[in-house]
Amino acid sequence: MLKVEKFVVNPLQENTYVISDETGECIFVDPGFYFRQEHREIKEYVTDNQLKPVMIANTHCHFDHIMGVEFIREEYEIPFCAHPDDAFWVEKAVDQGEMFGFEMKPVGAPNSFFHENETLEFGNTSFRIIHVPGHSPGHVVFYAEKENVLIGGDVLFYGSIGRTDLPGGDHQTLISNIKNKLFSLPGKTKVFCGHGPETTLEFEKTSNPFLT
Repeated sequence: MLKVEKFVVNPLQENTYVISDETGECIFVDPGFYFRQEHREIKEYVTDNQLKPVMIANTHCHFDHIMGVEFIREEYEIPFCAHPDDAFWVEKAVDQGEMFGFEMKPVGAPNSFFHENETLEFGNTSFRIIHVPGHSPGHVVFYAEKENVLIGGDVLFYGSIGRTDLPGGDHQTLISNIKNKLFSLPGKTKVFCGHGPETTLEFEKTSNPFLT
């Protein structure tokens, strides 16, 4: 049974996910933990649920999604993984933070990289990795077909889409990828977004003003 636990963290209200299954293994998706209280809460959650963290899996590497990477990587001694096209954002973590008025510590390079149509596996769970650039060049989403779950990062939001005005962003690329890569998946697929509430592909396909 797949469990997706959402933590709304840091001043930008980013959604960090801890995803686990019946084996107790779990992954952290987009750890944006910034405050000490957030560090305490996530450690308590892992301990209370007897989870075994195995990986940090980032949809993309904008600063609000990597604020907690080093804390998690050191705390649980697990690898940090992302798409190679977003590695430049990791290198610029401190500069990214400063641009938006946040103090960021340096973030080390990913331990390994995701590529299109590979699978992310832990416990009894398997996610297909789909490369969806447009918000950032190396943005990926994680799709669990059996469970009808899509971990969507900042590609698609409830009634909206990701911003495309940051370096490497492109509006038409984002729109095209959402329509061609995401809307080809089953409409009932539940989307866990990088900010804000969950949605479904069917709802966004028929109601999202950016996409209809």
